[in-house]
Amino acid sequence: MAELLLRCLALALLLAGAETLHGMARLRWLVPRLGGRWAQRLSTVSGSMLAFLLIALALPSLPLPSLPLPSSTSLLLLGLALAAFMAAYDAALGRWVFHRSWRSVLQDFNPAHGNLLLLGVIVLSLSPLLASTLRRAL
Repeated sequence: MAELLLRCLALALLLAGAETLHGMARLRWLVPRLGGRWAQRLSTVSGSMLAFLLIALALPSLPLPSLPLPSSTSLLLLGLALAAFMAAYDAALGRWVFHRSWRSVLQDFNPAHGNLLLLGVIVLSLSPLLASTLRRAL
């Protein structure tokens, strides 16, 4: 069980690092060309694809219960744990590194204001199950 927790934490930290670099690239190259709103929307799609790819690559190394075919429940729990970690990471980064108000941080998750971060979190929560299903189909 400890090995599973450590590997899941390592995956979460890998995702956080990749997403941080992805966000820096967005600010450097996309925002000046597309503007903040469009850059943010495009990066939700590309960030979701990046996270899916990293999860698909890491999934076989995770000692999930009922391997070699992990159950849908364990894959959904992994996805929910990763999504919760990344949502908390994003909120913490916005609040304490970028000194944004909680209201501003939470607006990033509000699709009613055109923000797609909540959609990215939902895709992230489903990514382990989708990656496993795709791996089995191939």
